[in-house]
Amino acid sequence: MKTRNMYQRRGFSLVECGALVLVLSMIGMTVGPSLQSVRSQQQGTASAANLMSIGQGGAAYGFFNQGQLFSYSWRAGETYVLPTGQIRLPATDQQAAAFQNQEILMRRTGRIDGISKIRSADSRLPHRRFNHLVLVDFLDEPLDSTKYIDPADMNQLFWSANPLEYLEDINTLPYGNGQPADVGYDNDSNWANQDVVQRWAFASSYQSVPDAWNGTFGESRYTPVASTPHLFSGGFAIELGRRNIVEVALPSQKVWMFEEFDREQAGSPYFGYDHARSEKLMFDGSVNSWASGDAHASIVPEYGLAPWKQTYVPLDTFPVPMGGLGDMTLVHQRYRWTFRGLGGVDYGLAVPPRGPRAKGP
Repeated sequence: MKTRNMYQRRGFSLVECGALVLVLSMIGMTVGPSLQSVRSQQQGTASAANLMSIGQGGAAYGFFNQGQLFSYSWRAGETYVLPTGQIRLPATDQQAAAFQNQEILMRRTGRIDGISKIRSADSRLPHRRFNHLVLVDFLDEPLDSTKYIDPADMNQLFWSANPLEYLEDINTLPYGNGQPADVGYDNDSNWANQDVVQRWAFASSYQSVPDAWNGTFGESRYTPVASTPHLFSGGFAIELGRRNIVEVALPSQKVWMFEEFDREQAGSPYFGYDHARSEKLMFDGSVNSWASGDAHASIVPEYGLAPWKQTYVPLDTFPVPMGGLGDMTLVHQRYRWTFRGLGGVDYGLAVPPRGPRAKGP
């Protein structure tokens, strides 16, 4: 009579397979959310560490630049030379900033000619998504440093690691292939321009508040565009990049940089939603994830003293509104637009965190 080796493998019966699937499903239901929660907490901690490091770099920049907040420093009416040898004489501070942005990217990437040459983008305001490049250059950090990217921002991490992706016929950059098919996305045709698209690889997940680089309160400034949260409007002679840390009245209560999206929370809510808890760097170097709803209302004096609200409209591949594409809900811009600018206050003198991150509105 043959005996079976106790170590000999045998297959599972159908009944056993069914039982195994059921057990694994139950384990998945129990462990899955916990693993996701741990991952989100880790990403939030890493993002906070990024912002704290950026704050330390910003303090160093100010120490060596008479207290200036890091921002584009080229000025209108002054002559500058690009790595190509071309001479630039900007007519406005916006144009000067665009030329400085181009110079930094050209010099640091070596892309000064050919199909991948860094082009001039002087029709756009580089401060919103690329203000950090001045700090990167000052600290002599690599352009693809992940310090300036939220660890949960998988799109930006991919773009940063693939800076020439925009040259492909099929790519994943916002509007790299033209306008999105779905109604509800920002449909500005300029997003598809090559000078704009090629810069997405160098963008940051963190934004400086406009008051860190904008015109002084009470003078000519850039203001929000009601139809989109991704563009600002302004005049010809706005002085940019001239703000100083001494202008900040209460550094611990004023936001300096912030995540545009709270990607660690379910749904990755836009920072303007009350329940969003985006990581924020304050001017005193501290970092917090206080709820947006705890911040003071956003005020744009040029548009009156009523709280400024506008609809969040996503760019292609960006998180959709909480109500889905086409959601016209108006949301506060909170600490992006602070009444009295750097002299204003975003959070009260004592703002206790509301506890763990909420899972939804």
